[in-house]
Amino acid sequence: MTTQEFIQQYREEDVRKLALQGARFPQVDLPYALDQIAGWQTARKKIPSWTVIEGMVYPPRLSMEQCSSEQTARYKVALVQRLLKGNKGGRMVDLTGGFGVDFSFLSPLFDEAVYVEQQEHLCKIAQENIVRLGLGQSEVVHADGVAYLQRMEKADLIYLDPARRDAHGARTYDIHDCTPNLLEIQDALLQKARWVVVKLSPMLDWHKAVNDLPSVTEIHVVSVGNECKELLLVLEGTVGEHPEERPLTIFCVNDEQVFTCTMDEMYEGVSIAERIEKEMFLYEPNASIMKVGCFGACATQYDVKAIGRNSHLFVSDSLIEPFPGRVFRITAVSSMNKRELKTVLQDIKKANVAVRNFPLKAEELRKRLKLADGGDIYLFGTTTEEDRHLVLVTKMVV
Repeated sequence: MTTQEFIQQYREEDVRKLALQGARFPQVDLPYALDQIAGWQTARKKIPSWTVIEGMVYPPRLSMEQCSSEQTARYKVALVQRLLKGNKGGRMVDLTGGFGVDFSFLSPLFDEAVYVEQQEHLCKIAQENIVRLGLGQSEVVHADGVAYLQRMEKADLIYLDPARRDAHGARTYDIHDCTPNLLEIQDALLQKARWVVVKLSPMLDWHKAVNDLPSVTEIHVVSVGNECKELLLVLEGTVGEHPEERPLTIFCVNDEQVFTCTMDEMYEGVSIAERIEKEMFLYEPNASIMKVGCFGACATQYDVKAIGRNSHLFVSDSLIEPFPGRVFRITAVSSMNKRELKTVLQDIKKANVAVRNFPLKAEELRKRLKLADGGDIYLFGTTTEEDRHLVLVTKMVV
């Protein structure tokens, strides 16, 4: 059995069990085969369109973990298409090619596309996959991205995804600790490109990033399934024309939902609800809005009122759709009074419990209320503007 036949036949199997069976397949390059099987299994969820293309090559585990998902890559395509105003770009350069997921989705938007990567084995993988993906306008360059930046021609777009691990493999989040360090090369980036798009960890303090990188014009916080996955910064370079002065715009993305506001709008004050009652609707902003903190803009755009200034939960009398987050109908409201809680919860045996600006953690509240986890009831522990601790019993609407 050849290595490729082994990969094809056993790609649905448990990689850990296959690793113990090497003696049965002396003709198989087992380490390579296991990387391909594990990579294909990861790609089924992360990059599904690639798994139906025969012969795609996958890198070792770490590169698969660090690469973008197909969903976030497609969002970047929409972002760049908007920058290009629907036109085809002339040239793009990806200075940190990696496994090449983002490069492969972005490169068809340009007449020329250059993939730059300092790890030779990733360059070889990219070269093979580019052929299988039919990206004939693409060039693979084995080089250090910073060195290539100094000598490259000007481009419409430079894309980079700095490495966020230190020499010991530990995760890093600050721009200073990423490789390459954006602060050291930002002038060169802006002189060589019309736009620079940077992918960073969602754990990064985006306020500090904006202060450190004054050419940022857009911030995109991208969530998938209400989990923050990426922070994207768009920097405006000196190449080409940028006729209009634009305010810094924030994009809060969760799956298909996109909420936008400017920096000025995000600091708008929120109106406080005068009452919290049964049959009102409760709104929980998605993870990207929570990360950015643009609650004032969200409340203003959707005409909802905050339960409390620090609760980050909102209410309205009538249903407002589509809201960028989860929506619930309040079926009961209780204080933390034991007798009142017992009356309100007497028929409830299990619930999904969450807290916002509340003295107890969710698990502590669940234990105090003696509830099992799960079901279709959602309990929120929160605090009003008058420092009243409430438990809201709800059912999800959206």
